[in-house]
Amino acid sequence: MTQEHPFAAYVRILGKGPRLSRPLTFEEARDGFRMVMAGAVEPVQLGAFLCLLRVKTETPEEAAGLAAAIRETLAPPAGAPPVDLDWSSYAGKTRQLPYYLLAALLLAGHGITVFMHGSEHHTAGRVWTSQALAALGIPVSTSAADAARRLGQANFAYMTLDHLSPPLHGIMELRHLLGLRSPIHTVARLINPFHAACAVNSVSHPPYAVVHQQAARLLGERRMAVFKGEGGEVERRPEKACEVLSLVDGEPLAEDWPALIEGTRPHEESLDLGRLQALWSGAQADETAAAVISGTAAIALKAMGRAATIGEAEGMALAMWRDRVRGRVPGAA
Repeated sequence: MTQEHPFAAYVRILGKGPRLSRPLTFEEARDGFRMVMAGAVEPVQLGAFLCLLRVKTETPEEAAGLAAAIRETLAPPAGAPPVDLDWSSYAGKTRQLPYYLLAALLLAGHGITVFMHGSEHHTAGRVWTSQALAALGIPVSTSAADAARRLGQANFAYMTLDHLSPPLHGIMELRHLLGLRSPIHTVARLINPFHAACAVNSVSHPPYAVVHQQAARLLGERRMAVFKGEGGEVERRPEKACEVLSLVDGEPLAEDWPALIEGTRPHEESLDLGRLQALWSGAQADETAAAVISGTAAIALKAMGRAATIGEAEGMALAMWRDRVRGRVPGAA
Protein backbone atom coordinates (compact mmCIF):
# COMPACT_ATOMS: atom_id res chain seq x y z
CA MET A 1 0.00 0.00 0.00
CA THR A 2 1.25 3.46 -0.85
CA GLN A 3 1.91 5.56 2.24
CA GLU A 4 -0.46 8.51 2.68
CA HIS A 5 1.00 11.93 2.02
CA PRO A 6 1.21 14.02 5.24
CA PHE A 7 -0.76 16.87 3.70
CA ALA A 8 -3.70 14.58 2.94
CA ALA A 9 -4.84 14.93 6.56
CA TYR A 10 -5.57 18.63 6.07
CA VAL A 11 -7.52 18.05 2.86
CA ARG A 12 -9.50 15.31 4.60
CA ILE A 13 -10.52 17.58 7.50
CA LEU A 14 -12.10 20.00 5.02
CA GLY A 15 -13.52 17.51 2.56
CA LYS A 16 -15.05 14.56 4.42
CA GLY A 17 -18.58 15.64 3.62
CA PRO A 18 -21.33 17.81 5.10
CA ARG A 19 -21.51 15.94 8.42
CA LEU A 20 -17.89 14.97 9.06
CA SER A 21 -15.89 17.86 7.63
CA ARG A 22 -15.03 20.83 9.84
CA PRO A 23 -12.97 24.01 9.71
CA LEU A 24 -9.26 23.87 10.43
CA THR A 25 -7.99 25.13 13.75
CA PHE A 26 -5.44 27.95 13.75
CA GLU A 27 -2.66 25.43 14.39
CA GLU A 28 -3.83 23.08 11.63
CA ALA A 29 -4.09 25.89 9.11
CA ARG A 30 -0.64 27.18 10.07
CA ASP A 31 1.04 23.78 10.02
CA GLY A 32 -0.60 22.75 6.76
CA PHE A 33 0.33 25.95 5.00
CA ARG A 34 3.89 25.70 6.25
CA MET A 35 4.09 22.64 4.03
CA VAL A 36 2.59 24.59 1.14
CA MET A 37 5.09 27.45 1.49
CA ALA A 38 7.92 24.92 1.69
CA GLY A 39 6.82 23.34 -1.61
CA ALA A 40 6.12 20.05 0.16
CA VAL A 41 2.65 19.38 -1.29
CA GLU A 42 1.50 18.06 -4.64
CA PRO A 43 -0.29 20.43 -7.04
CA VAL A 44 -3.49 18.38 -6.90
CA GLN A 45 -3.48 18.60 -3.10
CA LEU A 46 -3.01 22.36 -3.13
CA GLY A 47 -5.81 22.83 -5.65
CA ALA A 48 -8.18 20.70 -3.59
CA PHE A 49 -7.21 22.49 -0.37
CA LEU A 50 -7.76 25.97 -1.81
CA CYS A 51 -11.07 25.08 -3.43
CA LEU A 52 -12.44 23.44 -0.29
CA LEU A 53 -11.59 26.52 1.75
CA ARG A 54 -13.12 28.77 -0.88
CA VAL A 55 -16.41 26.86 -1.10
CA LYS A 56 -17.11 27.06 2.61
CA THR A 57 -15.42 30.49 3.15
CA GLU A 58 -12.38 30.67 5.39
CA THR A 59 -12.85 31.24 9.12
CA PRO A 60 -10.78 33.78 11.09
CA GLU A 61 -8.79 30.89 12.56
CA GLU A 62 -8.00 29.52 9.11
CA ALA A 63 -7.11 32.93 7.68
CA ALA A 64 -4.87 33.69 10.65
CA GLY A 65 -3.20 30.28 10.49
CA LEU A 66 -2.39 30.64 6.80
CA ALA A 67 -1.12 34.19 7.34
CA ALA A 68 1.06 33.03 10.25
CA ALA A 69 2.71 30.41 8.03
CA ILE A 70 3.36 33.00 5.33
CA ARG A 71 4.77 35.48 7.84
CA GLU A 72 7.38 32.91 8.86
CA THR A 73 8.83 33.13 5.34
CA LEU A 74 9.05 36.93 5.35
CA ALA A 75 11.24 39.28 7.35
CA PRO A 76 12.25 42.91 6.96
CA PRO A 77 15.90 43.28 5.94
CA ALA A 78 18.43 44.23 8.57
CA GLY A 79 18.41 47.95 9.22
CA ALA A 80 14.90 48.51 7.87
CA PRO A 81 13.24 51.51 9.52
CA PRO A 82 10.20 51.02 11.77
CA VAL A 83 7.00 51.09 9.71
CA ASP A 84 3.93 52.87 11.01
CA LEU A 85 1.34 51.60 8.54
CA ASP A 86 0.93 48.45 6.45
CA TRP A 87 -1.36 49.16 3.46
CA SER A 88 -2.67 46.39 1.23
CA SER A 89 -3.58 47.01 -2.42
CA TYR A 90 -4.90 43.89 -4.15
CA ALA A 91 -8.00 44.91 -6.10
CA GLY A 92 -7.19 47.55 -8.72
CA LYS A 93 -9.62 50.24 -9.83
CA THR A 94 -12.22 50.35 -12.61
CA ARG A 95 -14.70 53.11 -11.72
CA GLN A 96 -12.61 55.80 -10.04
CA LEU A 97 -8.98 56.86 -10.08
CA PRO A 98 -6.77 55.30 -7.38
CA TYR A 99 -7.13 58.17 -4.94
CA TYR A 100 -6.07 55.84 -2.11
CA LEU A 101 -2.52 56.26 -3.34
CA LEU A 102 -2.63 60.02 -2.75
CA ALA A 103 -3.99 59.33 0.73
CA ALA A 104 -1.05 57.04 1.51
CA LEU A 105 1.42 59.55 0.08
CA LEU A 106 -0.24 62.34 2.04
CA LEU A 107 0.51 60.46 5.26
CA ALA A 108 4.06 59.76 4.09
CA GLY A 109 4.56 63.44 3.40
CA HIS A 110 3.68 64.17 7.02
CA GLY A 111 6.19 61.76 8.52
CA ILE A 112 4.16 58.52 8.66
CA THR A 113 6.04 55.53 7.23
CA VAL A 114 3.81 53.52 4.87
CA PHE A 115 4.62 50.17 3.30
CA MET A 116 2.17 49.16 0.57
CA HIS A 117 2.00 45.71 -1.02
CA GLY A 118 -0.27 44.17 -3.61
CA SER A 119 -0.94 41.80 -6.45
CA GLU A 120 -1.67 43.05 -9.95
CA HIS A 121 -3.01 42.04 -13.37
CA HIS A 122 -5.05 39.11 -12.04
CA THR A 123 -8.23 40.77 -13.38
CA ALA A 124 -8.51 42.43 -16.78
CA GLY A 125 -9.48 46.04 -17.37
CA ARG A 126 -8.22 47.55 -14.11
CA VAL A 127 -5.78 50.29 -13.18
CA TRP A 128 -3.11 49.08 -10.75
CA THR A 129 -0.98 50.75 -8.11
CA SER A 130 2.27 50.40 -10.05
CA GLN A 131 0.72 52.22 -13.02
CA ALA A 132 -0.42 55.06 -10.80
CA LEU A 133 3.00 55.28 -9.17
CA ALA A 134 4.65 55.43 -12.59
CA ALA A 135 2.40 58.37 -13.50
CA LEU A 136 3.58 60.12 -10.33
CA GLY A 137 7.25 59.34 -11.00
CA ILE A 138 7.59 57.01 -8.02
CA PRO A 139 9.58 53.78 -8.53
CA VAL A 140 8.25 50.39 -7.47
CA SER A 141 10.61 48.37 -5.26
CA THR A 142 11.63 44.96 -6.56
CA SER A 143 13.43 43.87 -3.39
CA ALA A 144 12.86 44.22 0.33
CA ALA A 145 16.24 45.96 0.64
CA ASP A 146 15.20 48.61 -1.88
CA ALA A 147 11.85 49.01 -0.12
CA ALA A 148 13.65 49.56 3.18
CA ARG A 149 15.84 52.20 1.58
CA ARG A 150 12.86 54.04 0.12
CA LEU A 151 11.00 53.86 3.42
CA GLY A 152 13.96 55.53 5.06
CA GLN A 153 14.24 58.20 2.38
CA ALA A 154 10.62 59.04 1.59
CA ASN A 155 8.45 57.21 4.17
CA PHE A 156 6.83 55.19 1.37
CA ALA A 157 7.52 52.01 -0.58
CA TYR A 158 5.46 49.61 -2.67
CA MET A 159 6.17 46.02 -3.67
CA THR A 160 4.15 43.57 -5.71
CA LEU A 161 3.68 40.05 -4.43
CA ASP A 162 5.77 38.48 -7.20
CA HIS A 163 8.85 40.20 -5.72
CA LEU A 164 7.78 40.15 -2.08
CA SER A 165 6.94 36.42 -2.01
CA PRO A 166 7.29 34.54 -5.30
CA PRO A 167 5.83 31.31 -3.83
CA LEU A 168 2.74 33.13 -2.57
CA HIS A 169 2.39 34.94 -5.89
CA GLY A 170 2.49 31.58 -7.66
CA ILE A 171 -0.30 30.28 -5.46
CA MET A 172 -2.42 33.34 -6.14
CA GLU A 173 -1.89 32.88 -9.87
CA LEU A 174 -3.62 29.50 -9.65
CA ARG A 175 -6.91 31.36 -10.04
CA HIS A 176 -6.29 31.21 -13.79
CA LEU A 177 -6.21 27.39 -13.59
CA LEU A 178 -8.91 26.95 -10.96
CA GLY A 179 -11.29 29.51 -12.41
CA LEU A 180 -11.96 31.20 -9.06
CA ARG A 181 -10.22 33.23 -6.43
CA SER A 182 -8.68 31.34 -3.56
CA PRO A 183 -8.45 32.28 0.13
CA ILE A 184 -5.01 33.69 -0.63
CA HIS A 185 -6.72 36.82 -1.96
CA THR A 186 -7.93 37.35 1.61
CA VAL A 187 -4.87 36.09 3.43
CA ALA A 188 -2.27 38.08 1.47
CA ARG A 189 -3.75 41.25 2.91
CA LEU A 190 -2.85 40.03 6.41
CA ILE A 191 0.85 39.32 5.99
CA ASN A 192 2.25 42.70 7.19
CA PRO A 193 5.75 41.98 5.82
CA PHE A 194 7.56 44.88 7.53
CA HIS A 195 5.88 44.31 10.93
CA ALA A 196 4.11 47.66 10.85
CA ALA A 197 2.55 48.90 14.07
CA CYS A 198 -0.83 49.26 12.34
CA ALA A 199 -2.48 47.84 9.21
CA VAL A 200 -5.30 49.14 7.03
CA ASN A 201 -7.23 46.88 4.73
CA SER A 202 -10.35 46.83 2.60
CA VAL A 203 -12.90 44.24 1.54
CA SER A 204 -15.37 44.07 -1.33
CA HIS A 205 -17.96 42.17 0.71
CA PRO A 206 -18.77 43.36 4.27
CA PRO A 207 -18.91 39.87 5.89
CA TYR A 208 -15.19 39.48 5.19
CA ALA A 209 -14.42 42.52 7.36
CA VAL A 210 -15.13 40.53 10.53
CA VAL A 211 -12.85 37.75 9.29
CA HIS A 212 -10.02 40.26 8.86
CA GLN A 213 -10.61 41.87 12.24
CA GLN A 214 -10.74 38.57 14.12
CA ALA A 215 -7.84 37.06 12.18
CA ALA A 216 -5.67 40.08 12.96
CA ARG A 217 -6.51 39.67 16.63
CA LEU A 218 -5.50 36.01 16.52
CA LEU A 219 -2.22 37.05 14.91
CA GLY A 220 -1.52 39.32 17.85
CA GLU A 221 -2.00 42.61 16.05
CA ARG A 222 -2.58 45.58 18.33
CA ARG A 223 -3.94 48.07 15.82
CA MET A 224 -5.69 47.65 12.47
CA ALA A 225 -8.72 48.83 10.53
CA VAL A 226 -10.78 47.27 7.76
CA PHE A 227 -13.77 48.59 5.82
CA LYS A 228 -15.59 48.17 2.54
CA GLY A 229 -13.63 50.40 0.21
CA GLU A 230 -14.22 51.66 -3.31
CA GLY A 231 -13.58 48.79 -5.71
CA GLY A 232 -12.05 46.70 -2.93
CA GLU A 233 -9.16 49.08 -2.32
CA VAL A 234 -8.44 50.97 0.92
CA GLU A 235 -10.34 54.01 -0.29
CA ARG A 236 -13.24 55.82 1.31
CA ARG A 237 -16.47 56.17 -0.66
CA PRO A 238 -17.39 59.73 0.36
CA GLU A 239 -21.02 59.52 -0.69
CA LYS A 240 -21.73 56.63 1.69
CA ALA A 241 -21.57 56.06 5.41
CA CYS A 242 -18.79 53.66 6.29
CA GLU A 243 -18.54 51.03 9.01
CA VAL A 244 -14.95 50.61 10.13
CA LEU A 245 -13.94 47.54 12.13
CA SER A 246 -10.69 47.92 14.00
CA LEU A 247 -8.47 46.74 16.81
CA VAL A 248 -7.46 49.22 19.49
CA ASP A 249 -4.77 47.82 21.76
CA GLY A 250 -5.85 44.39 20.55
CA GLU A 251 -9.52 44.85 21.38
CA PRO A 252 -12.21 44.87 18.65
CA LEU A 253 -14.12 48.06 17.88
CA ALA A 254 -16.82 48.94 15.33
CA GLU A 255 -17.50 52.57 14.36
CA ASP A 256 -19.88 54.21 11.89
CA TRP A 257 -18.26 57.01 9.90
CA PRO A 258 -20.71 59.43 8.27
CA ALA A 259 -20.84 60.25 4.57
CA LEU A 260 -18.64 63.16 3.50
CA ILE A 261 -20.63 64.49 0.54
CA GLU A 262 -24.27 64.52 -0.47
CA GLY A 263 -25.74 62.85 -3.54
CA THR A 264 -24.32 60.15 -5.75
CA ARG A 265 -20.94 59.97 -7.43
CA PRO A 266 -20.89 58.89 -11.09
CA HIS A 267 -18.23 56.59 -12.51
CA GLU A 268 -15.35 58.47 -14.08
CA GLU A 269 -15.46 58.16 -17.85
CA SER A 270 -11.69 58.13 -18.22
CA LEU A 271 -9.18 57.02 -15.60
CA ASP A 272 -6.55 59.59 -16.61
CA LEU A 273 -3.67 58.93 -14.23
CA GLY A 274 -2.21 62.33 -15.05
CA ARG A 275 -4.95 63.83 -12.90
CA LEU A 276 -3.30 62.44 -9.78
CA GLN A 277 -0.27 64.71 -10.22
CA ALA A 278 -2.54 67.63 -11.07
CA LEU A 279 -4.60 67.09 -7.93
CA TRP A 280 -1.51 66.86 -5.76
CA SER A 281 0.04 70.02 -7.19
CA GLY A 282 -3.21 71.94 -7.04
CA ALA A 283 -3.29 72.46 -10.81
CA GLN A 284 -6.74 70.85 -10.63
CA ALA A 285 -9.23 71.28 -7.81
CA ASP A 286 -11.80 68.59 -7.10
CA GLU A 287 -13.70 68.73 -3.83
CA THR A 288 -14.98 65.18 -4.16
CA ALA A 289 -11.51 63.78 -4.82
CA ALA A 290 -10.20 65.78 -1.87
CA ALA A 291 -12.92 64.24 0.32
CA VAL A 292 -11.88 60.75 -0.80
CA ILE A 293 -8.21 61.43 -0.10
CA SER A 294 -8.64 63.11 3.26
CA GLY A 295 -11.44 60.73 4.30
CA THR A 296 -9.23 57.72 3.60
CA ALA A 297 -6.27 59.26 5.42
CA ALA A 298 -8.56 59.99 8.38
CA ILE A 299 -9.42 56.31 8.82
CA ALA A 300 -5.71 55.49 8.87
CA LEU A 301 -4.97 58.24 11.39
CA LYS A 302 -7.70 56.99 13.70
CA ALA A 303 -6.52 53.39 13.32
CA MET A 304 -2.97 54.37 14.26
CA GLY A 305 -4.15 56.22 17.34
CA ARG A 306 -3.02 59.59 16.01
CA ALA A 307 -6.56 60.91 16.61
CA ALA A 308 -8.95 60.10 19.43
CA THR A 309 -12.24 60.68 17.59
CA ILE A 310 -13.64 60.50 14.08
CA GLY A 311 -14.03 64.28 13.99
CA GLU A 312 -10.46 64.85 15.11
CA ALA A 313 -9.13 62.40 12.52
CA GLU A 314 -11.07 64.06 9.71
CA GLY A 315 -9.89 67.50 10.80
CA MET A 316 -6.26 66.34 10.91
CA ALA A 317 -6.50 64.78 7.46
CA LEU A 318 -8.06 67.90 5.94
CA ALA A 319 -5.26 70.00 7.43
CA MET A 320 -2.67 67.60 6.03
CA TRP A 321 -4.19 67.89 2.55
CA ARG A 322 -4.28 71.67 2.80
CA ASP A 323 -0.66 71.85 4.00
CA ARG A 324 0.91 69.25 1.69
CA VAL A 325 4.08 70.16 -0.16
CA ARG A 326 2.58 70.63 -3.59
CA GLY A 327 5.80 70.91 -5.54
CA ARG A 328 6.88 67.31 -5.01
CA VAL A 329 5.11 64.03 -4.36
CA PRO A 330 6.86 61.99 -1.63
CA GLY A 331 9.15 59.39 -3.17
CA ALA A 332 9.13 60.83 -6.69
CA ALA A 333 12.39 60.32 -8.56
